[in-house]
Amino acid sequence: MRNKILLLALLLFAFGSAWSQVDLMKKVVNNQSDNSKEGFQFTTVVNAEATPVENQGNSGTCWSYSTNSFLESEMIRNGGPAIHLSPIFTARCAYLQKAVNYVRMHGSVNWGDGGEEHDVINMLAKYGAIPESDYTGLNYGTKINDFSEMMGVLKAMLDEIIKAPNQGTLTPNWKEAVNGVLNAYLGPVPKTFEYDGKTYTPQSFAKDVVKLNADNYVEFISQTNTPYWKKAMMMVPDNWEFQHDWNIPMDDITKIIDYALAHHYTVAWGTDVSEPYFSWKNGIAYIPAESVRDMTPDQRASMFEGPKPEMTITPEMRQEAFDNYQTTDDHGMQITGIAKDQNGKEWYIVKNSWGTKNDYKGYLYVTKNYVEYKTTSLMVNKNGIPEDIRQKLGI
Repeated sequence: MRNKILLLALLLFAFGSAWSQVDLMKKVVNNQSDNSKEGFQFTTVVNAEATPVENQGNSGTCWSYSTNSFLESEMIRNGGPAIHLSPIFTARCAYLQKAVNYVRMHGSVNWGDGGEEHDVINMLAKYGAIPESDYTGLNYGTKINDFSEMMGVLKAMLDEIIKAPNQGTLTPNWKEAVNGVLNAYLGPVPKTFEYDGKTYTPQSFAKDVVKLNADNYVEFISQTNTPYWKKAMMMVPDNWEFQHDWNIPMDDITKIIDYALAHHYTVAWGTDVSEPYFSWKNGIAYIPAESVRDMTPDQRASMFEGPKPEMTITPEMRQEAFDNYQTTDDHGMQITGIAKDQNGKEWYIVKNSWGTKNDYKGYLYVTKNYVEYKTTSLMVNKNGIPEDIRQKLGI
């Protein structure tokens, strides 16, 4: 029981704002098995280099950890250093920009610490980057992130700001007040820092060390309610920038991922992890052939004790799950490789940001059916996209 409680705590702090704690408790409390690892035999087919697994702590910053990890793999692939970029610097920049949007929209937009893959790319282009060693965001003695109080304080402040108490106009220093709260909880951002014997600003570090062009990264969604091969908006609360991305058919999700991995590119992946067939403890996610609610107790107990038959996924099923909240924009991770199980079936190797205390030391194995069904968005280097798809997109 203690292990289940610890698992639940991890899941509760790792998700974004889409689910309440009560909702998540109902969904994830039993999704594990004590005998899972013995039932799977995975053989790695391809796996790109990645930096060590981190722990996002009590913060909804999976999008920043996963996409920064994606960029770190891009740096390694380009011959750059294998270092951690600061996900909290990225998140802090996004929170300030999000505060501007919140005020501009008079509070009629989501407020929370969640985000999307494109937020990391946009913040990199606008603000630069900092090594994690120079900006951890742990400003007052905590060992892991804890953002709940900070985000509550910021929302209360912003809600007062939009009331415009200064004779119907906003005060000229409200952004400084928001920045002051961020400084208090996360620490001031260093104007300069030392790296490898040289002095950098965040902008010069991004230019001279990170060396990644933000224009090289393409984000995809897949929905049937807007035309394929055109840009559309993913209608989820954490898309606070209202960004439009390329809408592709469901089958092209795995086609792009497979091509990217085969050519040594990784993938930043947004997905739903709230279903009972996703097990963080066991590092396994798949779509059972039979609905979990129709399973016998013995079937539920053995869900993660070896490969099982899977349901066939259609675009219509995928859209229905998205429309009725079965698929929600919960979590961001990084797809780094492909493995085969003992039956020859391919699974994606996925790097998470919840620490290393699961069966695969922070990694998971996820079936292609799961990815087709539960992907909310994905991002890849444009050179990791199959040529025929690039031609359709004109990139």
